[in-house]
Amino acid sequence: MKVLLPFQAMSQYAKEIPEAMRPSACGPVTAASILRYHEGIAPGIGELYKQLGATKIGLSAFCLTRRLQKLAGPRYTIKRVQSIERVKQELMAGHPLALKFDRYFSFRWRHKTSFAYHWVVLAGFEETEDDILLWIHDNGQKNRPSKLRAVSYRDNRDVLSFIQITPVPKIT
Repeated sequence: MKVLLPFQAMSQYAKEIPEAMRPSACGPVTAASILRYHEGIAPGIGELYKQLGATKIGLSAFCLTRRLQKLAGPRYTIKRVQSIERVKQELMAGHPLALKFDRYFSFRWRHKTSFAYHWVVLAGFEETEDDILLWIHDNGQKNRPSKLRAVSYRDNRDVLSFIQITPVPKIT
């Protein structure tokens, strides 16, 4: 089974992002990209960077969930997703997730992973015979825009944190 959402990624190295914030803007860019997917507009990255409490060494999953929930209010459900089955359900429902790779604070310093410490947008998955490929937008680099790529869930699972950022359905 393969699910891939029609997602337009942003780059953490875009000109509108303050230059000093670019190396560590992956968390705010990921959150803004998902909000833009749901609402059609994205908040300013510089302001979001400050409001979420991002620093030069990054943004914790705790700060992202707690502070983004305060900013978004009751219109969104923002929480950590614990199981890969729930992650797949969210993607099948059309909801991209924020995905954090964190070798350092998971104490997996020598573990080979796709990223040591980085936030990305999870836009899909593909089940293979012995693994699940996670389709991510990598938030770009200095010389290129964000690109879609597949990474192994099996190889990275020990360092991953999945964050659901989903609009609450309106009751009519």
